[in-house]
Amino acid sequence: MDSEIKEEVPVHEEFILCCGVETQVLKCGPWTNLFNEPRANRPKLLIFVITDTNAQEINDIYGLQGQVEHKLAFLRTHVPKEIKLVVIGHSIGCHFSLEILKLAPELPIIRSFLLFPTIERMSESPNGRIATPLLCWLRYALYVFAYLLLKPWPEKIKSFVIRIALQMMNLQSEFSVLNILEPFCLANAAYLGGQEMMKVVKRDNETIKTYLSKLTFYYGTTDAWCPKEYYEDIKKDFPEGDIRLCEKKIPHAFILHFPQEMADMVADWLKDDLSKI
Repeated sequence: MDSEIKEEVPVHEEFILCCGVETQVLKCGPWTNLFNEPRANRPKLLIFVITDTNAQEINDIYGLQGQVEHKLAFLRTHVPKEIKLVVIGHSIGCHFSLEILKLAPELPIIRSFLLFPTIERMSESPNGRIATPLLCWLRYALYVFAYLLLKPWPEKIKSFVIRIALQMMNLQSEFSVLNILEPFCLANAAYLGGQEMMKVVKRDNETIKTYLSKLTFYYGTTDAWCPKEYYEDIKKDFPEGDIRLCEKKIPHAFILHFPQEMADMVADWLKDDLSKI
């Protein structure tokens, strides 16, 4: 994992049906289907990344618990049982990561990284105090706005708006992001966000205590979703845990401008685990 060595890693984008809904999967590496791949060529380790948002249908799949069950169903159905797992969660993905550990102790998860974790008191955070009324009380006004204004837009206009926005933020997108302006996607995001504000309240200390040796927490110093106070509290409750505070002022939405820095950091943390496989 020498950061000086630049190796081209093939990335495949595909869509699968998982729990009755179309699910985007980004696969990094030479493999395409783990079950069809000869056992000798299968990777020994799979890194499962859960970002800031199969065997049977799931009720309320766009809700908080439905999203947890969706990830569990994917791992149980689409990943061979013998492949070891590293779970990386960002933001609300950290809540999903802890739920996966709690609900599926049979999965061979050797490590879990919780980056800028929103795992407690979301509505009390600086951003949460703003987001809660918008997502919980004014959500239906957002639905009306999205359907009346965005639904009639042709694809060319949506593409143009997104391209201009990405240029203004000095960003590039390797994959299609047209669904950002789809009313259905906006409505689902607002619905999930409202549940996050209402349900992510108390930190799951029991699960953290059980799996502490597998967990690495990474908090920001300028994070309005999980302020430094939350880092100090969890550090006090779990002084023996691997709980780190960012010294580089990387923002909560690191994927926008600091993806390589975070990738290098996590890769460095993984070296010891990989050497044992």
